[in-house]
Amino acid sequence: MPLTVKALQKTGPDQPYQVAEIERRDPRADDVVIDIKAAGICHSDIHTIRNEWGEVPFPLTVGHEIAGVVSAVGEDVTEWKVGDRVGVGCMVNSCGECEQCLADQEQDCLRGNVGTYAAKDVDGTITQGGYAQKVVVNERFVCRIPDELDFDVAAPLLCAGITTFAPLDRWGAGETVNGLPKKVAVLGMGGLGHMGVQIAVAMGAEVTVLSRSRKKEQMAMELGALQVLATAEDGFFEEHRGEFDLILNTISADIPLDGYLGLLKPHGVMAVVGAPPNPQQFQMFSLIGGGKVLAGSNIGGIAETQKMLDFCAEHGIGAVIETIGVDEVDSTYDRVVNGEVYFRAVIDTSTFENA
Repeated sequence: MPLTVKALQKTGPDQPYQVAEIERRDPRADDVVIDIKAAGICHSDIHTIRNEWGEVPFPLTVGHEIAGVVSAVGEDVTEWKVGDRVGVGCMVNSCGECEQCLADQEQDCLRGNVGTYAAKDVDGTITQGGYAQKVVVNERFVCRIPDELDFDVAAPLLCAGITTFAPLDRWGAGETVNGLPKKVAVLGMGGLGHMGVQIAVAMGAEVTVLSRSRKKEQMAMELGALQVLATAEDGFFEEHRGEFDLILNTISADIPLDGYLGLLKPHGVMAVVGAPPNPQQFQMFSLIGGGKVLAGSNIGGIAETQKMLDFCAEHGIGAVIETIGVDEVDSTYDRVVNGEVYFRAVIDTSTFENA
C-alpha cells in the first residue's frame, strides 16, 4: 500500500508552503523506506520551486539533502536493514544498465536518472522530495551515514558535500606540485563554498577563498583557509595572475571568466559547480594560453557519494548549519537568497509532529 506522510508542499511558485499529506509510492521488493530526520535546504530547491529553472509539476515537495533511519525494506533488499543510518541525495533511481551506470556514474545515466523530486518515478508518478516525514527509495540510491556524523550536519553533504568533493577529487586537490601542496582557490563561500574549503583543506591543499569582500574572512580561516582575497579590490586580477593550480567555482552569478581564468597557472583547472541563469562569455585564448581547462561537474555517483561521506566522517567535516522548523521555510528561502544564512539551513522534520 502507498504510504501517506506529512510533507511541505507548494501549489504554485508564488504560493506559501503548506503542511499537506502526500502519498509515497507503494514500496517495491528492492525499495527502502526511510524515516527522515533532517532535510537540508539547497539553493536548487529554491530555483526549482519558484520556476526559475523552468516549469515544474505542482503541487510539489522539494528537498534532496536527506538524512534518516531505515524503517522498512523490501523482500529483495540485502544491503540495508531496519535501523540503519542512511542518506539520500539528488537521485532516487537510474537505468542501472548503461555504460555510465555500470561505471558508477549514475548522475550521467544515458537514459536519464530519476531526480529526487519533480521527476517521473518508476510507477509513473512525480517524485516528491525530502521536506517530509518519509521517503521511498530504490536500495541502490541509499548511502550509509557514518556514526560520527549527526543527521543535521550530514544532510547537506548529500548535495553540497558531493558537489564539491567530486571535482576536488577528480582534479587532484590533494596532490602535490614539485613537492608542495596544490594551491586551490574556492570562488564563493556559501553553502557549496564552505564545504569546498573544508574538503580541500582535509585533502591537503593550500586553500584560498575568493570573495567580493572580506566579510567572511574569520569564518573562512576557522574552516582552514589560509587567506581570503577580495576580488572587488583594485588590481586584484593583475596582482594574483597565475597563482592557482585549481579554482572551484561555486558562483551562480555572472562573473568575468577571462579574469578568473587568468588566475590559473599554466595547465590549471577551473571546475564549475555554480549555475548562473545567464549564458557566460569568455575568450578562447584564456584557455589556449597556458593550456588551461574549464570543466563542469554535477554531483557524483552513489559510490563516490559514499566515499565522500566516509571521508567527511574520517576528517570531522560537516556542514555549518542552522536548524529550522517546518514553519520557517518560506522566510528562510528569502534569507538564503539574500546571503543571510551561514551556511546551510536544515529542517528538523520532527517539527512535522505538531504541524
